[in-house]
Amino acid sequence: MSAAADRIASLDSLPALDLCQQAETALQALVTMMNEETTLLRAGHFRQAGGLTAQKTQLAQDYTVFARAVQRQTQRLLTEAPEALDRLHKNHDALATQMAENLRVIATAKHLAEDLLTDVAETVGQKDRTRTYNRNGQIGAGRATSARGIAVNRAL
Repeated sequence: MSAAADRIASLDSLPALDLCQQAETALQALVTMMNEETTLLRAGHFRQAGGLTAQKTQLAQDYTVFARAVQRQTQRLLTEAPEALDRLHKNHDALATQMAENLRVIATAKHLAEDLLTDVAETVGQKDRTRTYNRNGQIGAGRATSARGIAVNRAL
């Protein structure tokens, strides 16, 4: 049996309350981490928030493992620990709310960073603009108004 199969078997054989408790603990840790990241992003502490990425990823993976175990064992949990399963579902809803807020703040931070880079590129590009007159006696539009060499990574 592989290590993954062993882990699945060990999770599936946990007593119902233990499985729900461990899943809830992993869930609460993930919600707390996302809340901390959201707070840091709102405060403009982007480097500190970025430093939480590895830990947040690990917590998300841990919770996913438990969530899948709960899905596989739902019928047994409904019979053996219905209150714990209900509490876990309610806490999962809190995770969904926290994730939506976190994603909204991340999108806002990304948008602000792009705007800042665009403004810098345009300002630097203004200095690179042609300052000669065209046939009509007006200063021509010249090259594009953004600077060469500044790029925005939209894959983030």
